[in-house]
Amino acid sequence: MSAKKEPSVWDGFKAFLTRGNVVDLAVAVVIGAAFTNIVNSVVKGVINPLVGAIGTKNLDSYSSCLKDPCVLNADGTAKSGIPILWGSVLGATLTFVITAAVVYFLMVLPMSKYLARQEARRKAKEGTHEVIEVTELEVLKEIRDALVAQRGSGHSEQ
Repeated sequence: MSAKKEPSVWDGFKAFLTRGNVVDLAVAVVIGAAFTNIVNSVVKGVINPLVGAIGTKNLDSYSSCLKDPCVLNADGTAKSGIPILWGSVLGATLTFVITAAVVYFLMVLPMSKYLARQEARRKAKEGTHEVIEVTELEVLKEIRDALVAQRGSGHSEQ
């Protein structure tokens, strides 16, 4: 009796790591982390100064008070009152919108256009191949019909 060799844990782990989607995910995480730094720099260097022209450069300082008096500790926690820190939400929203816009316009849109062009080329190539097949099929049908007609006329002569 020959026993079937079970794959080792190491072999399974190696197969998991070398799977394409795991490597792609790791690359996406690393690039995403680097990209986050770029977006944060754009927000701090461009967006915040533009907002600062209207008010303050630090969006986190924008807040409203539901219950007076609102006094915050140095770490941003409420000492008294009920503050609504809508400036930090606005900053996070701006960061998200900028990130989404950059990802869409610099990555998703060009890639979808590229894939659409590739698909159009593939369909055009298939269409040409289909036309050739249809033409060959028509020729074969004509040959068949001619052979049938010849047999029919040959049998009548005999």
